[in-house]
Amino acid sequence: MTGKRRNNGKIGLLFPAIFTIFVSIYVAGNYYVGLRFFQSIQSLIEPYSLFYWSSYAFLAVSLFAARLGKRFYPGYVDDLFAVTGNYWLGAVYYSLLIWAGIDFLHFLTGLIFPEIRIIKYPSFYWGLAVLFLVFLLLLYGTWNARHPRIVHYDITIKKTVPDLPELHAVMVSDIHLGLVVDNDRLKEMVRRINELDPDIVFLAGDTIDEDVRLFASNKMPDILSKLKSRYGVYAVLGNHEYIGGNSELAVECLQQAGINVLVDRCIKVNNQFYVAGRDDRIAGRMNGKQRLELSRLIDGIDHTLPIILLDHQPINLEEGKLNGIDLQLSGHTHGGQFFPNTLISRRVFERSWGYLRKGEYQVIVSSGFGTWGPPIRIGSNSEITDITISFVGSDA
Repeated sequence: MTGKRRNNGKIGLLFPAIFTIFVSIYVAGNYYVGLRFFQSIQSLIEPYSLFYWSSYAFLAVSLFAARLGKRFYPGYVDDLFAVTGNYWLGAVYYSLLIWAGIDFLHFLTGLIFPEIRIIKYPSFYWGLAVLFLVFLLLLYGTWNARHPRIVHYDITIKKTVPDLPELHAVMVSDIHLGLVVDNDRLKEMVRRINELDPDIVFLAGDTIDEDVRLFASNKMPDILSKLKSRYGVYAVLGNHEYIGGNSELAVECLQQAGINVLVDRCIKVNNQFYVAGRDDRIAGRMNGKQRLELSRLIDGIDHTLPIILLDHQPINLEEGKLNGIDLQLSGHTHGGQFFPNTLISRRVFERSWGYLRKGEYQVIVSSGFGTWGPPIRIGSNSEITDITISFVGSDA
């Protein structure tokens, strides 16, 4: 108990520090971008400088205003602030990268060709070009995020299953049902999954985007209940079900949809294979209850049968190999969601997206169906993962 209190105390001190760093970077980035755009149009807008900076500040704080509004004044206006704030975050992010790149090139060319410094910079045309490029990026990113693709994998597990030579599974992760991924997109997802005619469906965490009450009030469980498969639908919780502060309600709502929610639970399906579901690794921070060690989760099961593990975050993959897991299905990473985060994600995770094999242990990481934060995808794709699993004897 003392150890848990110490850990909770450390987390309590760590969160304000991380939040302060984030806010400091956010404020500095916003000011830099705002200043560059202001300098670009200063000759036109100088009499209205106060209006410019007031409007800019209003947009910059919309992200935080939406977070506060969700607690005290939920509704249409707060939803508008949330969407505005998320798009603003994406716009500032790309504006920052582009302006910083231009500044660097301007500095470099100024050293090599000093006469270039007589050209006015930043100018109206530079500002217009950056604004137009950011607009195109957000437009494409929004379109790309809203057009998920079907990604197919054919894998083999070297175990014989009586009367089941093959299992057709569909896995979806990181749907983030809520304000952005709404009922219409959920209905489209359910329709496309049912068209694949799967034997079993897996939801690998972050099905709900924090606000469980919105998920329930919009009758999203009713839509999810229309998923059809031979062996049913199995789900685990992700970090966002916990961040929302209502993980128990999230489990209840998913169960209302006829979904088997596996929170540190292992279930034998039709006496032919196992599905093990791990609690999310963030659970201990949010409710003080540490998730089970993988060895304990699958203790006592028949290892001659295939073991499919659902674990939202693809971290410490060596653990699955050591414990004889045949196939792990994960999400969480979003594949980085948008460039250049896609490159960072590849460095952080052993497998940020796609397929990995370690001996007989296999891992598939989905880039997810939905989005978090800016509702855009650049350099990654929304996806539904279609998996054909063939069971063959170890001698085959």
